[in-house]
Amino acid sequence: MTGDQPIAVQEILAELASLEDPRVREINERHGDDHGVNLSRLRAVAKRLKVQQLLARELWASGDTAARLLSLLICRPKDFTAQELDAMIRVGRSPKVLDWLVNYVVKKSPHADELRTAWFSDADPVVAAAGWALTSARVVTSARVVKDLAGLDLDGLLDRIESDMKAAPERLQWAMNDCLAQIGIHHAALRDRALSIGERLEVLKDYPTPPGCTSPYAPLWIAEMVRRQEEATR
Repeated sequence: MTGDQPIAVQEILAELASLEDPRVREINERHGDDHGVNLSRLRAVAKRLKVQQLLARELWASGDTAARLLSLLICRPKDFTAQELDAMIRVGRSPKVLDWLVNYVVKKSPHADELRTAWFSDADPVVAAAGWALTSARVVTSARVVKDLAGLDLDGLLDRIESDMKAAPERLQWAMNDCLAQIGIHHAALRDRALSIGERLEVLKDYPTPPGCTSPYAPLWIAEMVRRQEEATR
């Protein structure tokens, strides 16, 4: 199946239903994701279908979480308008759907910075979290170029994080914490301030981290990534 060759959305929905695994659903539901399709199998379906924007739109419109994940794998990010993406972020409540929507679609959209700015201070904390996620991506990008093409006020971001992160709802708090860590990792001049904010707020300090994984607690995260960067340049 290639290009936008027509295929019945009901056929794909039936295939996804056949891939439903109760054990996978049980694990996913612990993390707020209401689907039971193994993601490797989902990606295999996407690989077979290739890019099909019309089908992607129909799968998204179905409201089924597995179908929406598949739609994000087979869509053309540049074909969505800013209004469509805004509407999608407001209904895609599954954590995995939100993550894939931001990382696989919005970040590749020509409307990414427009939406980042619009979402950043949205009253809906889930939408605001998406704005912060896009901002974190800009923080990393601007660290890799001589001139700050993203036009970000990094001190202003740290001000917001310092004042708002501790009491923020969970998803927004994680997004702000990620931004804090990325500033500390990629901007040496602001590293001490980022570390100080993280140490003072103690957000995710006690988050259980498996052996061999990096803690999401910003001071530990920053220190570890900087250590790796320094080690790589020796």
